Amino acid sequence: MGRLSNKRALITGGTTGIGLEVARLFLAEGARIAITGSRAETVATAQAELGPRVTSIVSDASNVADQKTLAERIEAEFGGVDIVLINAGIAELRPVEQWDEQAFDRSLAVNFKGPFFLLQALLPILANPASIVLNTSINAHIGMPNSSVYAASKAALLSLARTLSGELVERGIRVNAVSPGPIATPLFGKLGMSDSDVAELVKQVPAGRQGKPSEVAQAMLFFASDDSAFNLGSELIIDGGMGTL
Repeated sequence: MGRLSNKRALITGGTTGIGLEVARLFLAEGARIAITGSRAETVATAQAELGPRVTSIVSDASNVADQKTLAERIEAEFGGVDIVLINAGIAELRPVEQWDEQAFDRSLAVNFKGPFFLLQALLPILANPASIVLNTSINAHIGMPNSSVYAASKAALLSLARTLSGELVERGIRVNAVSPGPIATPLFGKLGMSDSDVAELVKQVPAGRQGKPSEVAQAMLFFASDDSAFNLGSELIIDGGMGTL
């Protein structure tokens, strides 16, 4: 018996990087899962890799209307949901003077607004008990240059782990957060960072390396499973000590 046997899980942003690694692990632990992605091509690729036990859905994490549609699809497919992993997100780094309103709104919509309204839409179909896991960031705690908007969006998401835990506990819903540091995923390439840029970033990590997606996935498995039944509003920081400097 796996740690997630007979559990129904929704993983947003489950087509690449950390989300895809979590999907693999949750499947191995016995869950029935649905994954989302914003691009049809990556959703199809992930579906082909993960196989027929997975429901894959194209959904824009920034679009509030899409969140209601997604919740309706999950209800139709699964009847309800036991685990929700909010993983979809974007990281855009730029000096404060280079931000414009459109880019600002996009980051906040993907990283906070969309997730908030997805959780709202899922409330009627969340099981009792249920677990919500939020993928935040060590940037919510540290003053990394050029990360002002990204860090603020992740700090807002992290706050939900505390506030929603207090609000939803009587419904049997617990909310916890995982805050990764630099993890070896395609994200750095999407940010336009070179190998030397990444090497400079890793110098800020006492462990001397990037984290592995599997290390973050294990933390998310803990919060998703009944092993963390006494954790509400908790945060696991997976950053190789970066936040201690």
